Amino acid sequence: MASQNFVDYVKICCRSGKGGQGSTHMLRDKTTSKGGPDGGDGGRGGHVIIRGSNHLWTLLHLKYQRHVIAAHGEAGSGNRKHGADGKDQVIEVPLGTLVKDAETGEVQAEITEHGQEFIATPGGRGGLGNDHFKSSTNQSPRYAQPGEDGLEEWKIVELKLLADVGLVGFPNAGKSTLLSVVSAAKPEIADYPFTTLRPNLGMVAYRGDRSFVMADIPGIIEGAAEGKGLGLRFLRHIERNPVLLFLVPADADDIPAEYQTLRRELEKYNPELMDKQHILAVSKCDMLDDELEVELRAELAQHLDVSPLFFSSVAQKGLQPLKDAIWKAIVEANPMLHNPNFQ
Repeated sequence: MASQNFVDYVKICCRSGKGGQGSTHMLRDKTTSKGGPDGGDGGRGGHVIIRGSNHLWTLLHLKYQRHVIAAHGEAGSGNRKHGADGKDQVIEVPLGTLVKDAETGEVQAEITEHGQEFIATPGGRGGLGNDHFKSSTNQSPRYAQPGEDGLEEWKIVELKLLADVGLVGFPNAGKSTLLSVVSAAKPEIADYPFTTLRPNLGMVAYRGDRSFVMADIPGIIEGAAEGKGLGLRFLRHIERNPVLLFLVPADADDIPAEYQTLRRELEKYNPELMDKQHILAVSKCDMLDDELEVELRAELAQHLDVSPLFFSSVAQKGLQPLKDAIWKAIVEANPMLHNPNFQ
């Protein structure tokens, strides 16, 4: 996933079509010189519809399309002919997209299934023709209803990535390196903090024909829940991930403290993140010899209530046990989606 091509937030103006005018036609043919009203109804204005598509992974196609305008409905005509409805404008978005009202911030829809549709701005109703207004006391009404105006509203379209496991860690913890090694994703990797400025997704093959999706988000720093660093902008991408993989590098000053800081920031942002499956992994363990690794394991066992996994992306060390632990957590979180017989 090329970072410059990833767009997860756009603001667009949706304008639906106006309904067509009702007809004031009076019946006239070769056998009827003074017939009654037979005006048809106007067609409805076109809707602006947002539809989910599993073929998209970014909102890039909406970045330069700030105005979406649907067609107006056509007017009714004689012989009670209904006017044509205005053509709908369909906006396709990736699965995991939220649609919000730009003024109030209210979440109006959540697109999570392929083909799911939400009418962002409904088209105006077509006006009634004069045929509807005839009565015993008004047998030839020469008026009809005008079409209803369409709506013009600004919408915020926001993408939350749908992945099986999300990588959580401080900058330079080795998240992007791990993703590049276990999947075909090619995130930018460099030896400085905040190399990753956009989320990255990778498909990880697992033992035969099974696979899971891994999401790498920019590094979290202390105070991220209050907006420090890249702040809240990318934390929303891990809200839908059933499993969170916490990465702390082996050369960290205090591994238990960093782990607790990460958990604290996520809890401040959304307490529900604490209910997900959590895995702690110590990255960059190629910097440790066997003796140091044994000492570090013993030290961490005294300060942590979880048993961390040790791995090195560069040395390809400990990756299979890490995949096994991730798959087991995914199965526990989604027993209906994966093979529950895995041991």
